[in-house]
Formats: sequence, structure tokens, C-alpha cells
Amino acid sequence: MSDIAIRVENLGKQYRIGAQSDDYPTLRDALTRAALYPFRVLRYGFPSQHETIWALRQVSFEVKQGEVLGIIGRNGAGKSTLLKILARVTEPSEGYAEIHGRVGALLEVGTGFHPELTGRENIYLNGAILGMKRAEIQKKFDEIVEFSGIEKFIDTPVKRYSSGMYLRLAFAVAAHLEPQILVVDEVLAVGDAEFQRKCLGKMSDVASQGRTVLFVSHNMSAILRLTQETIVLEGGRMLLRAPSSQAVDFYLSSGLSQSGEKRWQKQEIPAESYPFYPIALRIRNPQGKVVETVRSTEPIEVEVEYELASPIRGLRVGIYLLTPQGETLFTSFDTDDGEMYEKYSIRPAGHYLSRCLIPADLLNEGRYILGLNASVYRVKRYFHEPNALNFTVDSTGAPGKQWPEVRQGFFRPRLNWQIEKELYALEQA
Repeated sequence: MSDIAIRVENLGKQYRIGAQSDDYPTLRDALTRAALYPFRVLRYGFPSQHETIWALRQVSFEVKQGEVLGIIGRNGAGKSTLLKILARVTEPSEGYAEIHGRVGALLEVGTGFHPELTGRENIYLNGAILGMKRAEIQKKFDEIVEFSGIEKFIDTPVKRYSSGMYLRLAFAVAAHLEPQILVVDEVLAVGDAEFQRKCLGKMSDVASQGRTVLFVSHNMSAILRLTQETIVLEGGRMLLRAPSSQAVDFYLSSGLSQSGEKRWQKQEIPAESYPFYPIALRIRNPQGKVVETVRSTEPIEVEVEYELASPIRGLRVGIYLLTPQGETLFTSFDTDDGEMYEKYSIRPAGHYLSRCLIPADLLNEGRYILGLNASVYRVKRYFHEPNALNFTVDSTGAPGKQWPEVRQGFFRPRLNWQIEKELYALEQA
């Protein structure tokens, strides 16, 4: 018997851009479009053919039973499309995929849930879809509810659940109903930090039980901890399949992570920000590349680009570093230093770049938020955006990585420890 759980051959998925949905066209819709067609031609010209885009193209790989495979790539690389095809949510445009085993998928928050049914009913529904008998589901029911932590609301229709409650129950169902193949997309970002650690622990248990796992994540530390091999996708194509450490290093060093940049359009800038106009906020790695994922062992450059339409006296441009829960870790301004404050007491009109370095070996792994502020102390706030940019810190090579535990806290400093063995003289009797 073959030990292959998943076989993918030249898989591709093509979408039409701007295609109009006509699932159930009516006679009235057809008559309306026909009557308006001449006016649309006069205003916009004759319509062109719909453009198409390949979300996935010529992807081939195999996954053996019991293997844990990571999938990484920037947003739009084709990761979610690949998982949706493997979970039979959508059909491929070309190629094929063979799936040998029962698939449990966690692709989006609440996928597979019926909003009118209660949490209890959805657990049984999902189990039935997986082909499980009622006795099998009942055996796992208490464990699922306990893991999800929503016992109080288990008989409430899930349409009344928050996104966090949806996630808790969806993951608990997907992980506990014993699918032979578990497909998990990056949905853990919705949960709180404690539940994320709980989910990663459960996925480790699932992998150790010999079940096949496909795991998509922007958390490189989770990829390294949970997977043996990883695929790197870019532009819908597979660039590399390698041991996870090599794949993660390739991904981070090549600048393939997400944009790591927030640019402001004119319509996004409030009128009261005049004469300060933000242009962009960026994260750069030591090689000067704009990236979304940075290493905790390397310094992180933060760059603010802006324009002044007229001079400002006492201007300070700064950043807030926040946790995903909105807790401020620190605040820093470009004129905190006394000499800089004196030098730029009046900032003339012009184009500016304000840069700072977040030191290496400071931040722990995880997601962080950068906020932007431009103000004159106790006089005027020109611009303030507390959630301007998200970025990820990867802790590969950080202190203590010889232990697979999740290190608590938002800081992971490399402290200079010393160990000495004291020699005590024996007291003479």
C-alpha cells in the first residue's frame, strides 16, 4: 500500500478579475442590462475581455503519511488557494491533486459552520461531514468543548459568536475529530496569545500521532517548531521545497516576506495634518530590504517618510510599538536626543526621512504593531495613526532556542549571565 497522503501534479487555479456574478440571472436583470448597454458604451467605451490571473500555476509535490509540511509565502502567493483545492473547497483549473485520507480543514474562521445551528449542533454536523459515527463524535464531544473554552455558549447559535469564539470552536473541532489529514491556514492570529499557544501545542500532539499536517503561517518560529519540510510559494509558483530551517532562511533573506510598508494616499490624510503629510512607514532588515518579517537577532530599521508644506517649530515625529492587544511597549521620537532637539527646533519645508534602529536581541517572537505620531508637545497633534503597520519578529537563533518551549513575554533580551562556582574554606575545628 502506498504511503503517499497527498500527491499534487501541475496544479493551477485561474481566476477572472472583475467578473460579474450571475448565479441566478432574472429576466428583469437581462432587460435592465440591455437597456443600459448603449449608455455604458457612450460613457466607458466597448467593454474589454475580462482579465485573468493565475493564483496558482504548475505546482507539484508529494506529502507522505505522517509528514508535517509547512507552506510559507507573502500575501497573494497562492497559499490559501492551494489549501482550498486540497480541502475540496474549490476546483483546480489545471492539473490534479490526489488525497488519500479523511481531511479536516481550518481555512477561515467558521468555515463549515452553519450560522443558525448551535455550537453543539455544529460539532455533530462537522463530524458527520467527516464520515464519523455519532458515537465517535460523542466520545470526543466533552474534550472539544473543554478545549474551546466556550462551555457557557455551546447551545447558542454560532451566528451570535464573536470571531474569537468562532476560532476556538472551529480549531477544537478540526483538531479533535481525528482527520487523517489536517489542513490549517493562518487563522490563529484571531485568537489571544494563550489560545495560540494552546493551538500550537495541540498541533504538535496531532503531528506526533502520525497524522499528516499541512500548515500555513507567517510565524516562522511556529513553522520551524512544527514542520520537517517547508514549501516556499511566490506568485502562485513553488520556488523551493527544503528542510524547514533552509526554507525559512531562504524566505527571510530573499525579502519575500510581506511588504512591510504602509503608504498613505492623499484621501487618507486628514486636513488638520497640514502642513505635515505622511508618505510611508517602513520596516527594513540589515540588508536594507523592506520586509514584513524580521529576525529578533538583528537590528530593525524603522523609516518614516514625510513632507512639510511649511516650516514647523518644535516638531517631533515618532513611533509607538504596541502588542496585538493594543498595549504600548515603548514610544520614541526623532528629537528625544537633546542635540537633535536643538538642531531641528525649526524644521523647514521639504521632504524628510526620519529613521531609527530597534536593537537586536530585544523583541520576542510574535506580531507587533507600529503607530505613527507627528506633533508639537502640548501645542498640536498634526497626525496620529496608532495601527499604521503590522510586522512579525522571528526568533530563530535567539537565546534559549535549544528548548522548544514558547518563551513568555514580549521582550527576549540577550543578557550577559555569568556562572561561578564558589569555593568555601572548611572551618577548622
